Amino acid sequence: MDIDRAVTAIKKAVAQAEQKANIQISEVIVGIPANLLEIVPCSGMIAIGDESGNSKEIGNDDVYRVTKADLTQKLPPERDIIDILPDEFIVDGFDGIKDPRGMIGVRLEMKGVVYTGPKTILHNTLKCVQMAGLKVKDTLVGPLALSTVALSDGERDFGTVLLDLGGGQTTAAVVHDHKLKYTYVDQEGGKFVTKDISVVLNTSLENAEKIKRNYGYAASYLASKEDLFPVEVVGKTDKVQVSGEYLGEIIEARLTQIFTKLKDALEQIDALGLPGGIVITGGMAALPGVKELAEDVFDVNIKIFIPQQMGLRHPSFTQAIGLVQYMTVRSEIELVVKGVLSGKTVQQVAPQRATKEADDEQLVKVDFNSEKAEKKQKKKDGNGAFEGLKNFFNTFFD
Repeated sequence: MDIDRAVTAIKKAVAQAEQKANIQISEVIVGIPANLLEIVPCSGMIAIGDESGNSKEIGNDDVYRVTKADLTQKLPPERDIIDILPDEFIVDGFDGIKDPRGMIGVRLEMKGVVYTGPKTILHNTLKCVQMAGLKVKDTLVGPLALSTVALSDGERDFGTVLLDLGGGQTTAAVVHDHKLKYTYVDQEGGKFVTKDISVVLNTSLENAEKIKRNYGYAASYLASKEDLFPVEVVGKTDKVQVSGEYLGEIIEARLTQIFTKLKDALEQIDALGLPGGIVITGGMAALPGVKELAEDVFDVNIKIFIPQQMGLRHPSFTQAIGLVQYMTVRSEIELVVKGVLSGKTVQQVAPQRATKEADDEQLVKVDFNSEKAEKKQKKKDGNGAFEGLKNFFNTFFD
């Protein structure tokens, strides 16, 4: 909404990170929010054989071309592609293939999912990052990255609703079969709770935020009438005593409104019947009583996710951790496919997979089962089987 303020916030965050990590940051991975996100299936097919119809070994170039064929569908002028994920490849009618490189065939097909978002959001987000003096290394769908760290493998497989209670907005993401199926965004988040506290208690936004964090309860019945705390009221010299229960009622009213909107949206697609229930994370998830209030509203199993990394044990860090982890678990074939969007060459994205002959040659080099190889290794190293085993693992991990 305000590019200048966003740029200032980015610069401040980067400066803090550089100071704490003692490194200089020039490239960043950008998580794109789920605002008006659309999930569109795509498919494409190319011929990979020669003119005579003979089979040919599939390589990176072929994956690159079939991805381009996938993206030939016309997008509305106001939308742009954030990410593309391959679901499966089909070689000469054989489906369910995760990585076709190294196989031979005449025809290659790819079926996948394209995530698109409004050009305005994409442009403004990337513009802010660039104005902050940073280079965008990659863009990711925020909820998809979040799910890799906040949900277990079983939760992503059988189906779970992931709620991100952020400061600026609240996002519901439905993940099933390891895929992001649906997103819904409510433009109310933690800042609206702070604003409510500020208005009702007639105090500044800064004081309201401190009060929320220090004394707030999401479910008012968990707070006590006897627990009183001082509040600086605008226009008054003396501080006013406010009970924890009264503060809880202010917070509960806004959160109940947010949860009710999310429930209505999720019920329309029958998402609340998924086995994984609902997993809640984000800054507001740290408030005591969020789990109890969510159980009352949604009437399903609720779990709060809090990162366990040292120094980051707060749900507000889940999104950032998710972006980092998602980049580390992306397969090579996914990087090749994604490279089409950025216009990178195949060599820049991922090296060509080693040929079978090279693999065989590497296996021969570490074959210590034969008597000849074993004697040669003993003579060379002088340490027998132990050195052989150590060299085997070194070569293996290389």
